[in-house]
Amino acid sequence: MTLKKILAAVAAVAATLSLGAAQAAYPEKPITMIVPFAAGGPTDTVARTIGQVMSKSLGQQVIIENVGGAGGTIGVQRAVSAQPDGYTMLLMHIGISTAPSLYRTLKYDATKDLEPIGLVTEVPMTFVAKKDFPPKDFKEMVAYVKANKAKVSLANAGIGSASHLCGMLFMSTIETDLLTVPYKGTGPAMTDLMGGQVDLMCDQTTNTTAQIKGDKIKAYAVTSKTPVASLPNLPTADAAGLKGFNVGVWHGIWTPKGTPKAINDRIQKALQDALKDKDVIERFAGLGTAPEPANRQTPEALRAQLASEIAKWAPIIKKAGVYAD
Repeated sequence: MTLKKILAAVAAVAATLSLGAAQAAYPEKPITMIVPFAAGGPTDTVARTIGQVMSKSLGQQVIIENVGGAGGTIGVQRAVSAQPDGYTMLLMHIGISTAPSLYRTLKYDATKDLEPIGLVTEVPMTFVAKKDFPPKDFKEMVAYVKANKAKVSLANAGIGSASHLCGMLFMSTIETDLLTVPYKGTGPAMTDLMGGQVDLMCDQTTNTTAQIKGDKIKAYAVTSKTPVASLPNLPTADAAGLKGFNVGVWHGIWTPKGTPKAINDRIQKALQDALKDKDVIERFAGLGTAPEPANRQTPEALRAQLASEIAKWAPIIKKAGVYAD
């Protein structure tokens, strides 16, 4: 063997030993959790709720970094481009599965450029309206918007947001196009709904529960398969007449492609610990949601969820003809 080959072999062994030592000591510094939306929003709330408990399990602080813009795609791109060393993870919602259809050009492929860790929670949506919206119940609301489609406004938090997706599915299901009003975030959309500037919105319980309980908006139904414990007086959309209508905003955690399996396993263990924590369970319950079952807190479950949701939303978005640059 030549000296050059010997030196190369020694370097390879040294690199392997160094990587093994780094993985064994992981984590040695704070870990960044990228949230592709503004602070204070529903996804940020989910991230901060589990991040605190994951910090305890990992022995290092989990720092939330809000990287908003372009329906979450900027934040996802940041995570994809990060070093695969275990010090960056991404918490993203259902929007990661709709972006391939909504955006004409993406610089990443979420199915190939990210390592799935596990599902976190699936947040139900609620159909809500301004306080003086005429319909008394959900069935009346559907009939009313179909009869008055030219003057009913449907708010959303921007292209690719959960409220945008729910609105598209709603219009597709009732075969009625409404005047959609996009906002730059959930906060301003909710502010205008409470102020009566827009009529209707479908948004996550994490964003609507407090306003519903405070009697600041009118609530018609939840979009889950079963009633939500924190909103016991609201029927499901399915039970109220919109058969088969079910949509939830699922959230998952990923790391950059190439992150060592041992480190991903460590992060998954921290996620599982967080989702068993009593305070997390109680906090989620107050937001109208719950941790995903243990069998869905896995890389395999998140990988399958992403693939099936990409396939589900592609024809709906194509039919709506909504695209972003």
